[in-house]
Amino acid sequence: MLKNIKSFYIIKTLFSFIKDKIKLDLIKYNKELQNKFLLDILYYRNFSGKYIIYVSNKIVEEYNSYNDELIFEGEYLNGKRNGRGKEYSKSILIFEGKYSNGKRHGHGKEYSNFGKLKFDGIFSFGKKWNGLEYDMQNDTVYKIENGRGFIKEYNSKGLLIFEGEYNNGEKNGNGKEYWNNGNIKFEGKYLNGKKWNGQGYDNQKDLIYNLKDGKGKIKIYDNNFLIFEGDYSNGEKNGKGKEYKNYEIIFEGEY
Repeated sequence: MLKNIKSFYIIKTLFSFIKDKIKLDLIKYNKELQNKFLLDILYYRNFSGKYIIYVSNKIVEEYNSYNDELIFEGEYLNGKRNGRGKEYSKSILIFEGKYSNGKRHGHGKEYSNFGKLKFDGIFSFGKKWNGLEYDMQNDTVYKIENGRGFIKEYNSKGLLIFEGEYNNGEKNGNGKEYWNNGNIKFEGKYLNGKKWNGQGYDNQKDLIYNLKDGKGKIKIYDNNFLIFEGDYSNGEKNGKGKEYKNYEIIFEGEY
């Protein structure tokens, strides 16, 4: 039923007058579900994103528009997450806590994909500010105080993927990223959460790029698959580049 309703609005959206940065609310009452549907055209323009079901005046459920999986349930205000809520990934709880203006803000708890507690503490507009981080064995691995500390990050399998300095709620200072086999992926300095100075390596320890003052040519991998290579400036993709999927180029041009 949800897919049928969603498909109706996607088709309707294709024939609607759309302008950048304009949101249109398409509302339909369904007697069977007794819910009000709000679909955001900005997301459906690219056939991706989310759709929202209003459970009550303040409580909503967000669903992934690809697979109809629940990704959030909680309080909403002015079209954003505000108040208490829970986030999910593949039906598993990954966060519960407070939000403000769409971002995690206040006390909250992060969980791994296996349901293990990862972080328990205070967030400041999306950034970890005060609290404790735990590994897969529930041992404390670091402490953050006033947005500062030395952190370690692990993937869903419990493997170390980053360790380094943390300041102002972001990666700032010296740090290292790791491949799943334990080899160094990047080593250098970060600035406001972005790679700034250092060297990047493939999973066979071969040097593949250098960065200086946030500039250079970079390669980005996802699960050992190359997904991007190109110019990097100010800590972001800037200039010519290529995107890949399953070893095939899916985009080539300017960023």
